Amino acid sequence: MKKFILVLALFALMVVFSIKDVLAGPPLNSIEGKGGIAFNPLAYLADSDGEDSHLKAGNTDVLGKPRFGIWHVSLGDVKVDWTAIGVADTLFKRLEVSYGYETINQQNTTAKHKNNIGAKLLLLPENSFDTKFVPAVSAGVIAKHTSNVGTGTDASGEDYYLVATKLITQLPRPVLVSGGLLSTKGKATGVFGYDKDSDETGFGNIDVILPLNLIAGFEYKQGPKYSDWKDANYYDAHIAYTPNANLTLVLAYVNAGDETKSSPVGLGDGVVLSAQYAF
Repeated sequence: MKKFILVLALFALMVVFSIKDVLAGPPLNSIEGKGGIAFNPLAYLADSDGEDSHLKAGNTDVLGKPRFGIWHVSLGDVKVDWTAIGVADTLFKRLEVSYGYETINQQNTTAKHKNNIGAKLLLLPENSFDTKFVPAVSAGVIAKHTSNVGTGTDASGEDYYLVATKLITQLPRPVLVSGGLLSTKGKATGVFGYDKDSDETGFGNIDVILPLNLIAGFEYKQGPKYSDWKDANYYDAHIAYTPNANLTLVLAYVNAGDETKSSPVGLGDGVVLSAQYAF
């Protein structure tokens, strides 16, 4: 909790001393590769240039410019080093496709490797119908496979989600608000394998776009509950710095639940670092 309060205090200092405008930013390539923040998807598609596509057929935008991201999560309480890389791109300004690869190394335990293949369809663009209040709405799916999950647990599973995202520009600083519903079989997002049944959970994000090329935000993800397994809720507080239109650097404090309890299963807290590049 002290770490969390320290991060919030740092946010306040940034608001006071910020002087410039932000350039790059969300959506990032999440830990699983999809366009979002760290854990959660955004309704926005991972097309880094909203005006010009990488490939056109006449006046039709066929292929956007891709985004790449790398994450490193250090969970000292459970001695886990978690590294992820991801790439995402957008077709016809409507369909995002993504791939994420994760390797999870825990002391005295065989490393786990997780592959995520995602697709996200933009159902409703932001500010549709000539309004200023309609959020972007998207639906997505992620097919996952994890190695070394052990016997008695499925090695593959799917996530389905529906998410709405809105950039509110009427406040002193722009605020990005996002929330949605997730149907998942994953135990700790799939690191410990996948249940036979699905559970439905909620998630949400809020990010303030600050001067000085900074973004400060908070992310929350509800843990699923199965008959023999319950996940802790996750949250993180993060700072992103965007020195130019292509690069985003992220520092976060993450809390993945109390690691001393067997139920719900927690992974403790730690530090998250990320570098993102958008063409």
